[in-house]
Amino acid sequence: MAHRKAAGSANNLTDSNPQYLGIKLYAGEKAKTGNVIVRQRGSDVMAGKNVGMGSDHTLFALKDGIVSYGTKRKTHFNGKTMVKKIVDVK
Repeated sequence: MAHRKAAGSANNLTDSNPQYLGIKLYAGEKAKTGNVIVRQRGSDVMAGKNVGMGSDHTLFALKDGIVSYGTKRKTHFNGKTMVKKIVDVK
C-alpha cells in the first residue's frame, strides 16, 4: 500500500512581474527634468533635443519643456533608408 496520496507536480504556477513598458508622456504634455518619457526594449523611439537615453534604452527629459514626437530619415548600416520615430522636449 502507498504511504502517501498521489500529488500533482507544480511547474507552471509562477509568473514573472510585468515590465511596464511604453510611452509615459504623450505629445503636448509637460516634462520636468528627469521625467521618463518612453520605456522600451531596443531603440524603437530615438532621443532628440533635450532627451537622454539610459542603459536600458529608456528615454528621459534633460530639461523642462513640452514633449513632441516626429519622424526622421536615417540611413541603416546596410545602406537602406529607414524612417525612425524621434522624441524632443521643447
